[in-house]
Amino acid sequence: MDRFRAMQTFVHIADAGSLTAAAQAMGSSLPAVVRALAGYEENLGVRLFHRTTRRIALTEEGRAHLDHCRQVLTAVAEGEAALRQDLAEPNGLLTLTAPVMFGQLHVAPLVTRFLQRHPLVRCRVLLLDRVVNLLEEGIDVGVRIGPLEDSSLIARPLGHVRRVVVASPGFLAQQGTPTHPRDLQAAPCVCRLDGASAWGPFRDQGKRLRVPVNGRLAFNHNAPAIDACIAGMGFGQFLSYQVAQHVQSKALTIVLSEFEDAPRPLHLVYPHARLLPARTRVFVEWIVQELRGFDTTSTSP
Repeated sequence: MDRFRAMQTFVHIADAGSLTAAAQAMGSSLPAVVRALAGYEENLGVRLFHRTTRRIALTEEGRAHLDHCRQVLTAVAEGEAALRQDLAEPNGLLTLTAPVMFGQLHVAPLVTRFLQRHPLVRCRVLLLDRVVNLLEEGIDVGVRIGPLEDSSLIARPLGHVRRVVVASPGFLAQQGTPTHPRDLQAAPCVCRLDGASAWGPFRDQGKRLRVPVNGRLAFNHNAPAIDACIAGMGFGQFLSYQVAQHVQSKALTIVLSEFEDAPRPLHLVYPHARLLPARTRVFVEWIVQELRGFDTTSTSP
């Protein structure tokens, strides 16, 4: 007996409310539907419908079994749809978001390469230094740095980043190297206009602390603030990926590394969906593979 076909027949009968209507909906004959139902009930060892010459109604066992059958048929349909998507070329509009500098340095180049591989996909990239509500703002995929607060999202770990304090070698030669975060209070610092007036968090003997800082120069964006630090205008606090290339080229030096807080997690997030569009699913798996193990935590020192 074809159990799957018999299960479909049972659901059609329950939905149609009669054997005749179910046969018409299925494009089958009435005798074939009657035989399928009888064979299914015999196989299960239970009566699924109360039947009279005028009406048909689900038994208690039939009602319970109907819910299970619907779940099975839905799962099969979704599995078939997913397979069809696997065979199809990803296409359509993909929208993603990332922090500004991370997007500039790491996401934008990956998106360009992805679009070169998948010419039917269009991409809209929003670089924003704020937490974006993916569902409310119609975003398919997002990059998040730091602890995740929205448990409704699927999160794929990518790596970690540090929050570091840096200065140019020339500035350190003139001003000296700080030995404790509190030394920053009296030192020239390059600040963020939209940032906190205290830097941190730092860790000192197991305790977290923040240090108030001041400076003659403040920006509302990290890139010019980094340039100012390279030019010797003072200390700056940034995420490690933002200054990694400048540390590697020795244009900047990391200080106070022994007081740094724990590295911040980096995740790729996207809304729960039982069946993601092929463009989203393929992009997620590709970018996770490209960025997995992303780590600027080992940036010297």
